[in-house]
Amino acid sequence: MSITAFGEIDGKPVQEIRLTTASGAEASVISFGATLRDLLIPLKDGGKRRAVLGFEKLEGYLAGHSYIGATCGRVGNRIAGGAFSLDGKSYAVTRNEADRTHLHGGKRGFSHRVWEVVDHKTDQVTMRVISQDGEEGYPGTVEALCTYRLKDHGTVEIVLNAKTDAPTLVNIVNHSYFTLLENAEIWEHRMEIAAPFYTPVDDALIPTGEIRGVAGTPFDFRKARPIRFMQDGKPFDYDINLVLGALPPLGSAGDAAVRVTASDGKMALEMATTEPGVQLYTGAGLGPAGAGIGGQKHFPHAGFCLEAQRFPDAVHHRHFGQATLRPGEHYHQVTEYRFRAL
Repeated sequence: MSITAFGEIDGKPVQEIRLTTASGAEASVISFGATLRDLLIPLKDGGKRRAVLGFEKLEGYLAGHSYIGATCGRVGNRIAGGAFSLDGKSYAVTRNEADRTHLHGGKRGFSHRVWEVVDHKTDQVTMRVISQDGEEGYPGTVEALCTYRLKDHGTVEIVLNAKTDAPTLVNIVNHSYFTLLENAEIWEHRMEIAAPFYTPVDDALIPTGEIRGVAGTPFDFRKARPIRFMQDGKPFDYDINLVLGALPPLGSAGDAAVRVTASDGKMALEMATTEPGVQLYTGAGLGPAGAGIGGQKHFPHAGFCLEAQRFPDAVHHRHFGQATLRPGEHYHQVTEYRFRAL
């Protein structure tokens, strides 16, 4: 484990924390946005493969709009109209997406804050951020903690915790873009998701409130298949919440909600989570906001996101299960991204 300087924002130093394991897996986390910047997984031939998108310098994260690797909150994903009611009170939060919706916590959400490093070891780091009452329009002061733990032989465990001093909304998501074969489109990766349902959306990507079966739709990944789904002569772009089936406890046999195999068959990824939904995003909005780490190229569909979450816009759909957090309650999420060489 090492900690080095990674630039400065508004007079605040940004730190880079490098994590390692005995098997040779390596990860890099920066304190801006509690962001997973790099992840190197050992292969069977003795080499290593980069498994996430990242930027060479801090400027790439400041210039970009794709939340690459970031921890997003207070509320990840979208809130319709940038407004909600809680306990009979109305609140307006920042509308930072086409002036229509509130996206990923607003203009200065968790992803755009410098987090404080509060604990670190060779294979893990914990960071903290305080979101004051009224920030981005949210009620209550929230303290959030994010822990990245790198396990052998290539598992990234992300633990998210939060507490509040007044009723508010919390739904934190990790926005890493995974690339099981660097500098190649993700369409031929084979993906399987234990999700029998999805939440349809309108033209602003806000859920309609329906919960539909995936059968006969592009969202059916119940059996492993290439991510590519052709519609109107081109690959279908995914940005949708999939409703995970009943999940066994983390660490039990068969607990993975998602399985992905690289198109060249040399690497696989499993995701296991405590959350009821996962946002599958295939990176249509990716582009060259800055130099990619190690010469990595950023372009549409260069990576895919698997954002473990409560359902988007849950505050407006009571049957979705809520993202409300109250004093004395504890927000807690555990998600593991498990990589292995094949």
